[in-house]
Amino acid sequence: MKTLWIAPLLLAGCVEQELDVSVEAGGVLFQENCAACHGADGKGMGEFGEQLFTMPPDLTVLAADNGGNFPRDYVLGVIDGFERGDHFSAAMPEFGAAGMGPTVVVEDEFGLGTPIPARLLALGSWLESVQE
Repeated sequence: MKTLWIAPLLLAGCVEQELDVSVEAGGVLFQENCAACHGADGKGMGEFGEQLFTMPPDLTVLAADNGGNFPRDYVLGVIDGFERGDHFSAAMPEFGAAGMGPTVVVEDEFGLGTPIPARLLALGSWLESVQE
């Protein structure tokens, strides 16, 4: 009889939990991981960023610099570390190298699903929300 109470706990661990990919969750992640360099508002004026040889870019103009369209896939690739050119500072961490946790499947316009870490998607959502 003592083992019966363990079964519900084990089953509870198997239930898929809803992952938070909201703008608010992305804002918290940005403040915890990015604001030191990119500034709390994403404009590139963080306390640590001001000390770097190359100033971190203003992340609020990504859409403006891309013809008014937020380049989500590119941004997610940069954060993850997949999309890096020679012009990137070595100070920019490759967050995907350490793993970004559980994924959610995001469908493209053709209905093809791609697993994207929920934390990465939340960061992208917040960055899209602060575009000027």
